[in-house]
Amino acid sequence: MTTKPVRRQTPHNRLMDVVWPSLPFIEWQETCETLHMWTQIVGKVRLAQSPMINHWWQVPLYVTSRGLTTSPMPYGERAFQIDFDFIDHELRIQTSDGATHSFPLRPQSVADFYREFMAALRSLDIEVRVMTRPSEIENPIPFEQDFKHASYDRDQARRFWLALAQADRVMRRFRSRFIGKCSPVHFFWGGFDLAVTRFSGWRAPEHPSVPNTPDFVVREAYSHEVSSAGFWPGNAAAPEPVFYSYAYPEPNGFGGWRAAPDEASYSPEMKEFILPYDVVRLAKDPDRTLTQFLQSTYEAAADLGKWDRATLERAPEDAG
Repeated sequence: MTTKPVRRQTPHNRLMDVVWPSLPFIEWQETCETLHMWTQIVGKVRLAQSPMINHWWQVPLYVTSRGLTTSPMPYGERAFQIDFDFIDHELRIQTSDGATHSFPLRPQSVADFYREFMAALRSLDIEVRVMTRPSEIENPIPFEQDFKHASYDRDQARRFWLALAQADRVMRRFRSRFIGKCSPVHFFWGGFDLAVTRFSGWRAPEHPSVPNTPDFVVREAYSHEVSSAGFWPGNAAAPEPVFYSYAYPEPNGFGGWRAAPDEASYSPEMKEFILPYDVVRLAKDPDRTLTQFLQSTYEAAADLGKWDRATLERAPEDAG
């Protein structure tokens, strides 16, 4: 009989599990897949109500001190906002005229969540029609027919949000070093990932098709040259949370660039650099380790792509 090695639980590891929580995908797969669909339902309302912004920047959600938010959206002369609260475990809708409606986040099917959520909007005199087919996934089940995904573990949802909050904090600091065109740090509910994207300022060649995503969506997103990085919690096909970084168009030599830290590697299949979340989480200085990854992979894109870095960046000490 063989036994698996047991990782020693050191004081540092215990501290990191509070600050940078462990997030083994296999332990929260069912909650992850259900929550992914719930965020798509809410995100599609934001898509329906928000004016178009370049690269679909009106679509994502944003990390808050309690979870995720749409931020304010227009509805006639009113505005409303939808929040996932992963501390009190509520879905909360608030309007600019002071009305609110909330319901608990609990184990229930996507179909039941969809019905309860749309009824909550109607109770606030908000009527929104959304396309109920999930985006960017294989074998999508329309929301109103999805009784397969029906899990919600409070602790695992909270851990996911805490991981997002830590990544968001470091990525915001990284973003502050760039004075060229740069996206906010935002959560894309289609891919279920947190991302920040820097732009060279130059047009990009037309992006090829991407599975499960309409061409017009991809070509708007990648109309200009980018260096993009983010955090992704994994899925059934790749069950490991990771940080990633890629460039479009990918410059010659990109995959051979030596990224930092040493545990970072380039995936020819994904065409992006990958750094396991646990490498960051268990590092002596997680912020520094993640920043090294973000900066070194950006430099691969910028140097090999001949970006005008002198006009696009500021010194880290000037970024706060």
